[in-house]
Amino acid sequence: MFRLVLLFGMTLLVGLIPLNSYETFAQEDYDKREVDSFLTKLFVDRNAFLVNGLPESINKYYIHTEKLSRYAYQMELRRGKYINTWADKRGISLIGAEPSIRITRFKKNGDVAYVSLIQMAKISYDYNTVYPPPQSFGVGTRHALTLKKIDGNWMVLKEWYLDPLEENSELIADSPVGFPHLSPDNETSQNKGRYNRERAVAYANKYAGLAWGAGNNNRYNSKYMDYTPLGGDCTNFVSQVLGDKEEGGGLQKTRNWRSGSKAWVQTDAFEHFLLYSGYGRLIAKGTFTEVTESSDKHPHGAISTLKPGDVIGYTLDGDTDHFSVVVGQDANGYPLVNSHTADRYRVPFDLGWDKTTKYILVHIND
Repeated sequence: MFRLVLLFGMTLLVGLIPLNSYETFAQEDYDKREVDSFLTKLFVDRNAFLVNGLPESINKYYIHTEKLSRYAYQMELRRGKYINTWADKRGISLIGAEPSIRITRFKKNGDVAYVSLIQMAKISYDYNTVYPPPQSFGVGTRHALTLKKIDGNWMVLKEWYLDPLEENSELIADSPVGFPHLSPDNETSQNKGRYNRERAVAYANKYAGLAWGAGNNNRYNSKYMDYTPLGGDCTNFVSQVLGDKEEGGGLQKTRNWRSGSKAWVQTDAFEHFLLYSGYGRLIAKGTFTEVTESSDKHPHGAISTLKPGDVIGYTLDGDTDHFSVVVGQDANGYPLVNSHTADRYRVPFDLGWDKTTKYILVHIND
């Protein structure tokens, strides 16, 4: 009898534990699906705001009595104002912004949820006075959000993400007459020199990370360390584009310029290496106006002489802050770049910068 009671008790206990675990799992799954639904709507409406410019599209997602929530909302307003002012000055109209998100971390504590996610967005535009087909570029961003449930609805309590579109819209330079200029010789071609431009561009497109349009399932090349958490991966990425022998441009690595070295991953050291090693040649350095306006030396602006596989550095207050790689032009001749950290795929080269930025245009010697 004792054995029968013991067996019955053990059976009951074993039966109850999975039931409780299942209920907990089911609740967690429901919470995550509910938050995922909220975040999907949030990002769809935030991207729609970039096109329609209506603050009421996103106002409802924020707690305006909370300082950090107000800041997150105002950041989106600044972001929308910047990109639309930039578009106006470039003779462009935004016609679409389509996001997709993937939650990478989720934790809920009562009526508060902590979420990490990645966003991949496709942004499309038309030119106002010329009529090539609609053009698109891709961006990718990493987000950390704290959400709070109020009256049964999730709201953004605070958010952090690195986004270069949060710039001062009043500092965007006007476009000079004749910009952009479609350069027929701007496409990549097979070459037998030391630098394979075609493969360099293919590498830049494949490994552009989270940006819409990139390959490799939107992942960096796992062969290389990701320096995003250590201050940025932009220079590391451009070095890979130039120097990867299996898939990239195949430039010979050196004692000073190799994976993980200072010249490989740090902006100032990389700039110095390019210009003094013989690997690169400075075409021009100047503001947006200075590198795009016509001159005797560059009738269509210095920027028009860059070829796919060349490099652009971005200098702020005398310090080189960022590097990107030229991957081509849009259908109207606008130079397009790829980069890491704030991941970008075929993005207009000056988007996210302003008239105080100085651009370092570097031709990679074939």
